[in-house]
Amino acid sequence: MGSTFRTVLRTAAALLPLALHVSSPASAETTLRVVPHADLKNIDPIWTTAYITRNHSYLVWDTLFSLDENFQPQPQMVESWKASDDKMEWTFTLRDGLKFHDGAPVTSADVVSSLERWGKRDGMGQQLFAATETLEAVDDKTFRLKLKSPFGLVLESFGKLSSNVPFIMPKRLAETDPFKQVPEVVGSGPFRFMKEQWVPGSKVVYTKFADYVPRKEAPSNAAGGKVAKVDRIEWLYIPDPNTAMNALISGEVDYYENAPADLVPILRQAEGVKVETLDPLGNQGMLRFNHLHPPFDKPELRKAVSYVFDQEQFLQAGVGDPAFWQKCYSYFACNAPVGTDAGAVKQPDMAKAKELMKAGGYDGTPVTILQATDIPVLNAAALVTAQGLREAGFTVDLQAMDWATVTSRRAVKEPPGKGGWNVFFTWTLAADLLTPLATNLSAGCDKAWFGWPCDEKIETWRAAYPRATDDATRKDLVEKIQERNYTEVLTHLPIGAWFSPVAYRSNLSGVVKSPVSLYWNIEKK
Repeated sequence: MGSTFRTVLRTAAALLPLALHVSSPASAETTLRVVPHADLKNIDPIWTTAYITRNHSYLVWDTLFSLDENFQPQPQMVESWKASDDKMEWTFTLRDGLKFHDGAPVTSADVVSSLERWGKRDGMGQQLFAATETLEAVDDKTFRLKLKSPFGLVLESFGKLSSNVPFIMPKRLAETDPFKQVPEVVGSGPFRFMKEQWVPGSKVVYTKFADYVPRKEAPSNAAGGKVAKVDRIEWLYIPDPNTAMNALISGEVDYYENAPADLVPILRQAEGVKVETLDPLGNQGMLRFNHLHPPFDKPELRKAVSYVFDQEQFLQAGVGDPAFWQKCYSYFACNAPVGTDAGAVKQPDMAKAKELMKAGGYDGTPVTILQATDIPVLNAAALVTAQGLREAGFTVDLQAMDWATVTSRRAVKEPPGKGGWNVFFTWTLAADLLTPLATNLSAGCDKAWFGWPCDEKIETWRAAYPRATDDATRKDLVEKIQERNYTEVLTHLPIGAWFSPVAYRSNLSGVVKSPVSLYWNIEKK
């Protein structure tokens, strides 16, 4: 504890530059100032799965359905719906009062185009549209989905909690190539994105959209009424954790989204500060391989990496306090019934790693690692990996950058020498891993998530999952996907699970418990 306090004292002087981030509040305006977990660089939640973009998008766009605290889909923009007895035809009606931020009404045509664009990028969306015969607007408020094959997760897909979320955009924006970013943000949700006040690397501003009509239900996870109880939200990007902590303690900011575990003891003792864990399932980390380029285009070399590390190396370095982490070898949510450790490599074996490197013909090709220096757990994972790979005999090229740059760089398919990469690190909400349809579990080749793994068996089993009619069959499919990943494919390497506490000023109320950072319903006194 003493060394931590000394660090705080040494960094206290860093608070002075913070004044450049914080604008003076208008006398009649309530402003919620948030330290987000990363800098907002990309604004399109279909083009990227980055959680900072997802959080931004929940402020400015709405969804057809949303998951409640029991992870059950509840209507959001939809007023009513009905399904045929065989569940092959679904008809949905939008609720009254839905408007975009430019004043135009939300119509079924907007919905259809938004869903079609989402379905080209999202893993769950791809599976839904593979089972779809037609999706069409019946009139301005009604749209119809006809299936050509059974799909048991229609409402769960429309209410998908996290990246990629099927947010509803105007048709003209939703017609943008899904592999390019939308050129502007015209929202349908409770807050407006103030592009002219956006300073990348510093500040993002949102203001209350007066014409948004929230649902009447109480908020529950991402479902229920999205009531904007502050007039303005400012995201202030402060990459240094100690500076962010001191800003919260001094009251210069109101909410610290991702407080590092080693600072929690200080925050808990600070006057006027509350610390909470809002996500009941936690996060699961991953080391993501690029399957397109050497050396990890060869399964033997991906497998070799799995024998280099003990998960505790990542978790102790990146999280620290064991109260906030656990080993987790599942490709699915560890703290849910779907979790499994089938096929997992749980103990390091450097001799086995070197044997596999020889079998895979490793020739000294450098491993380019993208190091996100502004997210402590990912920064630590990159450093641990670089050291371990060097010890195993890999040549390592560690490239430091901020997380926003990683989220752009990881989309590059060119070889590492031409701006590409071999390894990057990220994390996924465990709530996103409740089914094999999660985007980062795809092995769909060029349609797969970053790394572009390609395996026909995994894709066949993923497609079978929503068509299964009983839990035993679904559990069997999960086990098959898990075991094949560890033994043959390695879309990525699980590196453990952790729970991220949030810290906020005690004059805030109404903070919503959710795996996603949601900022409606928060009242500032």
